[in-house]
Amino acid sequence: MRRSVGIAAGLLALGALGGCGAEDSGPADRPTESVTTGAATAGNEASVAGAFDLSTVPVSAAPLGAFPYFSLPDGYVSTGEVTHDFFSFPFWVKGAFRAVEGKVYMSMIEPEDDQQFSRLELQRNIEAVINRAGGIKISQAPVTTEAINALGDQTISDTTAGTGDIYNNEVATYVIRRADKTIWVHFDAGNSSAGLTVAETAPLVVTAGLLPADQLRRELEADGRVAIQVNFAVDKADILPESRGQIDAVLALLRDQENLRLGVEGHTDNTGSAAHNRALSEARARSVVAALTGAGIAVNRLEPRGFGPDRPVADNDAEAGRAKNRRVELVKL
Repeated sequence: MRRSVGIAAGLLALGALGGCGAEDSGPADRPTESVTTGAATAGNEASVAGAFDLSTVPVSAAPLGAFPYFSLPDGYVSTGEVTHDFFSFPFWVKGAFRAVEGKVYMSMIEPEDDQQFSRLELQRNIEAVINRAGGIKISQAPVTTEAINALGDQTISDTTAGTGDIYNNEVATYVIRRADKTIWVHFDAGNSSAGLTVAETAPLVVTAGLLPADQLRRELEADGRVAIQVNFAVDKADILPESRGQIDAVLALLRDQENLRLGVEGHTDNTGSAAHNRALSEARARSVVAALTGAGIAVNRLEPRGFGPDRPVADNDAEAGRAKNRRVELVKL
């Protein structure tokens, strides 16, 4: 399937901006966004691995075409294309992987017929289109073998269509910040092919119903624990507004049972490093506790805990299982 690097109809025919020949690492890095393997959450040229602050990226209102937004210059074709409506992809940001969840497109890029492959030509075209769309390059660097291995065999297998040869090639990561979503782009190329991934983040559509206070009470009495429907911003501990109803139900339960003490446990799937996920899950548990104590519940009645990927309730090999593993549980103390 042919694609020529562009955004919206008017930008499809950019032509070869870089030309074939000597290769180059491209323009110097500009502001960045967040993490997964290695530590932290991305910041503007921060020294912490993976540090990146999305707020440093200007919001763009430039017109966009249909997802995945980009097409390729003449002479190149996409192969092995895969699109997931909801998926997690590890983007390499300043020495660490950041797991980005949302709609994800992945493909390999190869020369058409006898076309000479040029990494520089492809990257210059992609960067020109991203710049016109108001995006920036947040990182370009080799990926460490240690970080790749920390992703785990399953994640490596699931993302092969879009990662290219990250063992041997530098990886460039770009971000386009929109008012309603953020678009991430992964690009890496060798001497004969490249990998391209486009991820679009958007609020998760909640299909599970919120558990009312009486159902929370019944499940705690029967099993000693219950999973609640709390949703967070991607790779952050910020509770999304649609979770307000569930927090209110937990508040009602705690107010009705004044002697009830609860452990608030955060859990993740196995995407990314276990250390990062344990820290993220604990931060999310603390966010839930903060929401409850901020509404008047005594601090000594709640105990936040983060277990990361260590206590799965479903198979992490498929997205449906990973979604079940990303959860917050209340445990009777």
